[in-house]
Amino acid sequence: MATHHDEFLEFATARSAQLFRTAWLLCGDWHLAEDLVQTTLGKLYRSWRRVKTADNPDAYARTVLTRSYLSWRRRRSSGERPYAVLPEAAERHVDPSLRLTLLTALAELPRKDRTVLVLRFWEDLSVEQTARQMGCSPGAVRNRSQRALARLRTVLGDEPHLFAAA
Repeated sequence: MATHHDEFLEFATARSAQLFRTAWLLCGDWHLAEDLVQTTLGKLYRSWRRVKTADNPDAYARTVLTRSYLSWRRRRSSGERPYAVLPEAAERHVDPSLRLTLLTALAELPRKDRTVLVLRFWEDLSVEQTARQMGCSPGAVRNRSQRALARLRTVLGDEPHLFAAA
């Protein structure tokens, strides 16, 4: 029979890469993404008995990650920042300059707008799932999505069809 620790270790091993990818998309900072995943896993470990019996432990973990990211600026006690950007791993036949343009444009958005777009369109969550993870109403998610997409279009310019593959 698996122990509490073993069950959590199995979950953390299986979900860490996905949590890191989401964290990195949210914050755009490799080191902060690692910290957010560690914070998330620490919170999950403390509540593991409750988390493992949840309807969807993956969604629970993503909610904890999202809320940790959204509250990060309020808790931040250090202005420490890495001085170099680490290159990302190459992915399937995606134009790197196109991807960098999109990620740069996302980085210019306010953090809640960026969070909505990452959860809705990269993570492919519904409006209701995004609202639960962000701790707001579905209407707020729809409004923020609309405004965030408009801001993103302004940053990207008049040729959004070029960014469809990104």
